[in-house]
Order: sequence, then structure tokens, then C-alpha cells
Amino acid sequence: MNTTGTQVAEQFDNAAQQGEAATLGMWVFLATELMFFGPLFFGYFYGRTHFPEGFAAASRHTEVLLGTINTAILLTSSLLMALAVQTRNAGATHVTQRLLLGVAALGIVFIVIKGIEYRHEWQEHLFPGVGFAFPEKAHADAAQIFFFLYFAMTALHALHLTIGIVMVAVFALGLSRGARRFASAERLEVAGLYWHFIDVIWIFLYPILYLLGRSG
Repeated sequence: MNTTGTQVAEQFDNAAQQGEAATLGMWVFLATELMFFGPLFFGYFYGRTHFPEGFAAASRHTEVLLGTINTAILLTSSLLMALAVQTRNAGATHVTQRLLLGVAALGIVFIVIKGIEYRHEWQEHLFPGVGFAFPEKAHADAAQIFFFLYFAMTALHALHLTIGIVMVAVFALGLSRGARRFASAERLEVAGLYWHFIDVIWIFLYPILYLLGRSG
């Protein structure tokens, strides 16, 4: 076991080899996750090219202020996650624990704000289905397609974020109880990859859902 709390499994020659295998495994996992988001992004860009005015009109009904706040929250959480990995590598477990708690807290704030957005959109009858009512009648059909994709993409993102919050919180709890082997630097690096993946997905979602309809 090295000073960062990593125990080398018998199938690996050293901690570096084990870390590389874990990182590669996470990259493969993230590649498979793209299969969930890929069709939704494709559907969005198809709709954007075939119903540009309708999608632009629908985008203007999203909560751009709340979306911008959530973007800042996730970017900050990514910074804290990167710092947590660095401090864990340096052996500063108490600092790492606090950083991880900060990451989880920011993730929870993001989910709460997203819930507020959903509530506003529900009250404005923008949820696709029989109750859907778009004020610009000429674009109602295209707008309903937009909001179907909007809710599908943001809900899928929120699900992945919730998984990330639980994972980060469990590592923070492990460190608080002295389980340094469980919350090793190697495992935190892999968790960091997952968290950054979630943030990158949002960085793509934010402009296409909130900003493009407001350009020009």
C-alpha cells in the first residue's frame, strides 16, 4: 500500500498500473454513457435544423438566469473536485473531506434549482403532452418537440448528477471515519473523471437549450 491509501490488487504489479487500469475502465464506462445522450443530441440538432424558428422560440421560454446560475455552480464544483483529488494525492485527508462535501453540496443546490425550473415550466404548461400550451401557436408543434428533448436531456443529466452526488458523499463519509483505503487517491481520481463528465455534458446542454434561441 502506498502513502495515499491505495492497496494494490494481486493482479497488478504496482499502484501505477492499477491506477491506469481503473482510469481506462472509467473512460470506457463514460464512452458507453454517451450512447444515452447521443440520440438525444442528434434529435435536438435534427429539430434545430428542420424547425429553427420553432426551436428558437421555445428556447426563449427556458429560465436562462437559473440555467446560468447552475452552470456557474457546476463549474465551481468541478474546481473543488479537482482540488480534492490534488489534496488526496498530497495526503491532506481532512481538506479533501471538506472539498468533497462542498462538491456534493453544490450538486444538491444544482438539483434544487433545476427542480424550481421544472416547477415554473409545469405551471406555464410547457410540459409535453395533452396539457402543453405554447403561446406562439404557429410554433407549438416544434416547441413541444423542443421541450420533450429539453426534459429528457436535463432529467437524464440530473440522474447522472444524483449518482455523482451520492458517490462523492460516500467518499467524504469514508474519509470522516478514517477509511483512507476506501477513499484512496486512485478512486477519487476515477470519481473525478465521472464528475467532470457530468459537467462537460451540461456545458453542451446549457448553450443549446438556453442561449441559441436568444442569439441575434
